[in-house]
Amino acid sequence: MGNQLGFVLKLLLLSALLSLLIKYVGPSLSIPATGTNALIIVLLPIVIIAIALLWRFQAQNQN
Repeated sequence: MGNQLGFVLKLLLLSALLSLLIKYVGPSLSIPATGTNALIIVLLPIVIIAIALLWRFQAQNQN
């Protein structure tokens, strides 16, 4: 139970930190509003998760 509580607290802290970065640092970034940038922002998390899952699947098959 304590391990799960620690995980939830870490996740909450990381989420709050990311939220603050987006709120205060995000507006100072000059990213042009183009279709390409929108696609990158939308598809990048999906690609990262797919790579991580593929990497984990390959590591599991080798064992």
